[in-house]
Amino acid sequence: MGYEYLELVGFLLIAEATLDEVLDLAKQLSAIDKIRLIERVAPEVEGDLTARPGGGSRSLLGILKDLGPAPSAEEIHVARHEACASFPREF
Repeated sequence: MGYEYLELVGFLLIAEATLDEVLDLAKQLSAIDKIRLIERVAPEVEGDLTARPGGGSRSLLGILKDLGPAPSAEEIHVARHEACASFPREF
């Protein structure tokens, strides 16, 4: 491992770094150390992307439950009939 890589990892452990500061340090790394950095950061990013507050994913079946029960087929038919009744029938 190169000295630059260790300096970057140490810097990240000690201080809250800005993105620009991290990028400036990463640019100083050798190609192999850049690969090592990616290998160490990628799993953490993946974990951040897959983690959800409150735990677990939300089912699409229940995503609209706060809107109340769905209209029945009869209610949909009546609403369509009422909407079409006032629609002009000129051809």
